Amino acid sequence: MVRTAALAAAVGTSEVTVRQDLAALDREARIRRVHGGAVRLGAGSRERPLEETAVENSTAKAAIGRAAADLVRSGQCIVLDVGTTPAAVAEALVAREDLVDVTVVTNSLTTALALERAIPRFTVVVTGGTLRPLQHSLVAPFNATVLPMLSADLVFLGGTGLDVAHGLTNVNLPETEAKRVLAAAGRRTVVVADGSKFGRADIGVVSTLQDVDVVVTAGVSAEAVAPIRAAGVHVVVADAPAGRTRTSERKQRP
Repeated sequence: MVRTAALAAAVGTSEVTVRQDLAALDREARIRRVHGGAVRLGAGSRERPLEETAVENSTAKAAIGRAAADLVRSGQCIVLDVGTTPAAVAEALVAREDLVDVTVVTNSLTTALALERAIPRFTVVVTGGTLRPLQHSLVAPFNATVLPMLSADLVFLGGTGLDVAHGLTNVNLPETEAKRVLAAAGRRTVVVADGSKFGRADIGVVSTLQDVDVVVTAGVSAEAVAPIRAAGVHVVVADAPAGRTRTSERKQRP
């Protein structure tokens, strides 16, 4: 941690100016403001454009998309989060020509456009809200007026971190709040996350593991999955070698 007073003395300016600069850096997710100063975020904690992250771990994301899409049945209503892995779920859903009468609600413009190819088999509902750059997502205030009216069968959530202590986390706070609203709109929550997300936590807590029904993953080691399984979560490893167990059962909720 670096203190506001120390920064002001180091650069020869006022603490008011330093606070303003720190506030701007915090909004850009380059640092995190804390009482009395700021802390540096890790190199992986800065939000990056969707187009940049889409090419990372693409094989794993495609496998996750297919496995997650297998959970969907005709006639269901589902919610799809923003992000490259939920977008892979959307692509896999479009490829499933057996699916009909599926309603998909999303706060992602990218995902909505990908799903357009499945109309009229699918009904695609966009939440509305304030457009955020980088992720092309729709966040508060208006998305919170639509989603509480839903009782979807499944909600597919992405994030930037997944660990036992914090559950599913995300690198920016506006989308963290949107993800919480999405999660509350469904009866079952499915987290879709490749191996790079395991064992890390970011600034915004989306959901604890107790509120997650299924984790669908790929490109992950058995050691990384073990703590999530030990917490009682049902895990689907989409790219597990043939002959190995792909899933682990979670304890049923009371």
